[in-house]
Amino acid sequence: MREEILKKFEDADNCPVRNVLDRIGDKWSMLVILVLEEGETLRFGEIHKVIGTISQKMLTVTLKSLEADGLVSRQVYAQIPPKVEYELTERGKSLLPHLHGLLGWAKENQIEIRSSREVYAMSN
Repeated sequence: MREEILKKFEDADNCPVRNVLDRIGDKWSMLVILVLEEGETLRFGEIHKVIGTISQKMLTVTLKSLEADGLVSRQVYAQIPPKVEYELTERGKSLLPHLHGLLGWAKENQIEIRSSREVYAMSN
């Protein structure tokens, strides 16, 4: 039994859950997705303004990762200054119900989780 479990989870690179969660479970990706849900189509500066605490470099990296995964689309308009807009793709929109489920769970459990962390910290 134990060997079967180890075998099942040994190939992290090809595990669909770990592979996807590594990308969207970082500090900023879910927040960017949720901001794009609210704003539908937003320019880089608008996303940056809404989030506020993210650096421009980190927002660029996050948007590129989400675009590479097909969750966000980027539209560049040939004008001066250049205009770039971002929006969720259909794949990105299909992720939203799952993120909302996770958000609901987090809201319901955050007080108890913080309490557990405090108890744990005091016991170690």
